[in-house]
Amino acid sequence: MDQEQLFFVALHQIPGVGDYLLRQLISYCGSAEQVFKTPIGKLQKIPGVGKVTADAIRKQTSFERAEKEIAKAAKSNTEILLFTDKRFPKRLREFNDSPSLLYFQGDANLNARKTVGIVGTRQATAYGKEMVTQIINDLVPHQALIISGLAYGIDIQAHKQALKSGLSTIGVMGSGMDTIYPWAHKDTAHKMIHQGGLLTENKFGTKPDAHNFPARNRIIAALCDALIVVEAAEKGGALITAEIANTYNKDVFAVPGSIGETYSAGCNKLIKTNKANIYTSIKDVEYIMNWSAKDDNLKKEKTFSMDVSQLEPDEQTILKILQDKKSPMMIDELSIKTMLPPSQLASLLLGLEFKNIVKSLPGKTFSLVSLK
Repeated sequence: MDQEQLFFVALHQIPGVGDYLLRQLISYCGSAEQVFKTPIGKLQKIPGVGKVTADAIRKQTSFERAEKEIAKAAKSNTEILLFTDKRFPKRLREFNDSPSLLYFQGDANLNARKTVGIVGTRQATAYGKEMVTQIINDLVPHQALIISGLAYGIDIQAHKQALKSGLSTIGVMGSGMDTIYPWAHKDTAHKMIHQGGLLTENKFGTKPDAHNFPARNRIIAALCDALIVVEAAEKGGALITAEIANTYNKDVFAVPGSIGETYSAGCNKLIKTNKANIYTSIKDVEYIMNWSAKDDNLKKEKTFSMDVSQLEPDEQTILKILQDKKSPMMIDELSIKTMLPPSQLASLLLGLEFKNIVKSLPGKTFSLVSLK
């Protein structure tokens, strides 16, 4: 058993230790294992940690639950992804409300080059289903990863059509990995494991309770580059997902519908209030996203090269880690990798920004400035 994973999952099992606080603890202490070895007095000095939480950490009563959770994952071929893992979705890691841990079954690249979320009403009409089919077929040349919520209506239509068209598709669940919901979609869900996957932040045994679905929607919104709302009433999960996507500065699209139709009202409202671009064909997405299927294979990642001999040793360490990562990193993760205190690391990053070597991104993440 991976010891760091055991300590991380044990920390995740402690009541009162949410995702943000967990990352905070690891950032200050250096690793999940070190959190459990830190004296109570020092733990209580970490912002957000009170006496009750510090006592719970030091008692170390969560290890038995963590061992059971890891055993369940192994038995069900579920991968537990920590936010420090390379396979953890980088798009999700950018945001402060990102899960610190994910459960994943499947073969999809969670950091695919292009990702599209497709959501909508559970009461999909023939028009809505036809539009989903058209959208998916038009996304085939882009080899986009299709993301949705496995729900009735538009969601399951998106998953089924992606499977049919040969695209990978991810179902983000509002339950534990051992509870497929709705059960009627179990066959499609099992097919997705071999052509995409299932993803959840919830522990084994978590039921599909109503409060889990808005949280599920934020993951869908964060994972996609573009979110397309196909049919939606004026209120509902699809509109919530669109609102969250807007707060994440994602590009949202809505398929217009007939005036007066219940399940066109939400899409028409998004367009009218400038909360979504109108979707009339794939050309709308290609134009807004600056996507071209023709030159996808010609694009190569820019490499970072410069003379680092003039930089301080700690600055060189930061650059080496960012260069190896090849994707943005949260300051918490950088703190863990560099073993530098957050305050010192923040000062060094600011200096590297002034030198136009590192750039700051939303969600307290940082990356190298691409240089030719």
